[in-house]
Amino acid sequence: MHYPENRELQEVFERIESCLENGLPFAIYRKPDHKELLAVFQSDQELVVSTDFTERGFVFAPFDKENEAVLIQPDEIWKGEFILDKPPINSEISLDETGKEDHLNLVKSGIQEIEKGRLQKVVLSRKIEVPITKNPAQIFKTLLHHYPNAFGYLFHHPKVGTWCGATPETLVKVKDRKLQTMSLAATLMFVENEDPKWSSKEIEEQQMVSEYIGDKLAHTMERLEIDEAESVRAGNLWHLRSEVRGTMLADLKVKKVINALHPTPAVCGIPTGEAEQFIQANENYQRTFYTGFLGELNLSSQGELSLFVNLRCMQLEDDKASIFVGGGITGASDPESEWIETQNKSKTMLGIL
Repeated sequence: MHYPENRELQEVFERIESCLENGLPFAIYRKPDHKELLAVFQSDQELVVSTDFTERGFVFAPFDKENEAVLIQPDEIWKGEFILDKPPINSEISLDETGKEDHLNLVKSGIQEIEKGRLQKVVLSRKIEVPITKNPAQIFKTLLHHYPNAFGYLFHHPKVGTWCGATPETLVKVKDRKLQTMSLAATLMFVENEDPKWSSKEIEEQQMVSEYIGDKLAHTMERLEIDEAESVRAGNLWHLRSEVRGTMLADLKVKKVINALHPTPAVCGIPTGEAEQFIQANENYQRTFYTGFLGELNLSSQGELSLFVNLRCMQLEDDKASIFVGGGITGASDPESEWIETQNKSKTMLGIL
């Protein structure tokens, strides 16, 4: 499908294609429900990392905290408006049952670990590889049109790779010591003209995440408020979400807040340390930047951050895309239902391709 573009927009997409060809780092993104598109360009190939999140630029951090957060330096910043066009409805997406047995076994091991009392919840995922014919810029444009209320991005660093996604989850936003985050969990398919009907398993899973975030942040805040859960739509899915707001203590370092929140129970589990160990030992691939986080660091002013969890994303390599999908496992989980949930989630990115 061809979308109308102004000259300025055409130029920035030409610039992106040139950066991809010449191996120059950049990130181009749009915040949820915004029309403005922003791009951060680095003028050399150096791999820069963020040590304490006080640097300026676009950060791209992995799931595993032991690995370093990559920083695209803002040697040049571009801003422009992106006009939305109503995208065509996706034709039926054919889903593949490859990997089903492995995923069912993974979920069963997770449930056994919960039954032993070592975990309350663990988030287990898998990787799907599919051939692609579109280039990264085309994929990114399609994604922006389809998911206006997500954080849509395209990231490239020659030493890291090319990633693209439309994530519904905020990790944390900070401005003038005011903090915003969210507790997001549970998934149902969107059905036209029907409200989501949440089971006790899903309500409990979301409540668990809210309580965990409250405990993690309590000692870093002057005050903290957690709203009641509400149903929110992300593309063809429903989730349960509670908004969380607080005021940071005066001498608090932002790194401490990020470390308290990442990885969130929505992408890792509860308690996060034990869940992360289980994930590293049992998922049969490395997540790298899937379920890490990304976004603006101090671009508008020092101490202002806007970071998102890297969900609904894919890694793009030559003629293939790797798509990542997962789900929260609790004692009440059913392996077959969890498989279906990952299949439903895969439609978000498969529909873009």
